[in-house]
Order: sequence, then structure tokens, then C-alpha cells
Amino acid sequence: VQLQASGGGLVQAGGSLTLSCVVSGSISSANVMGWYRQTPAKQRELVATTTSDGNTNYAASVKGRFTISRDNAKKMAFLQMNSLKPEDTAVYYCNVKPYGGFSWYDYWGQGTQVTVSS
Repeated sequence: VQLQASGGGLVQAGGSLTLSCVVSGSISSANVMGWYRQTPAKQRELVATTTSDGNTNYAASVKGRFTISRDNAKKMAFLQMNSLKPEDTAVYYCNVKPYGGFSWYDYWGQGTQVTVSS
């Protein structure tokens, strides 16, 4: 299983970006897809997750500004980021946790840099 994230870049404060993540390989249809971010000064933190039945969860810092969505048929997840702030600057990682065989598995993408200038 491999994850490929894309869509990062440089944007001014107040701008928008959309990140995409595609999963290659076979995974259980029961899974949680999510986005996490990390800066050199911080541990990796959860940004947003979405379950295969459509439930979503957001970090308080992005709620109301970011929207996570998914396309189950294409095994893709998206993160629409609006009203970006300099503190959103980080490497964003895509993650999928499929469930199978009474266990949860954990796969990560390579990360995509998001830089928000003030």
C-alpha cells in the first residue's frame, strides 16, 4: 500500500489550497483516511480524519476553515484549506488506517509542504 499526496505549495495568508491523496494497493473498504501535519518545532498532529461511512473529525485549530472529503471508489482523500494562516505552515501527511483481520493497519504518504506567507 502506498499513498501519494499532492497539492501543497506557497500561498498568501487568507488564501486557499486543496490537498489530494491517492491510495494505491488493496485496502479494506472499512478505513479511516486523514491528514496530519508537522513542523520542525512540533510533533505530528492530527488535522482531520474521515471514516469510510462519512464521519469527520477536525482539530480545533482548523475547524470551520478546512474540509476533508473522500472518494471511496477512487481511494482518494482531499483537504480543502481556506482562510489559511501562517501557523498552518507545515508538511502535511496523508494517512490511511484500514481495518482487517481484527486489526487496524497504518500507512503514511510522503508529505507535501504547505507554506503560508503573512
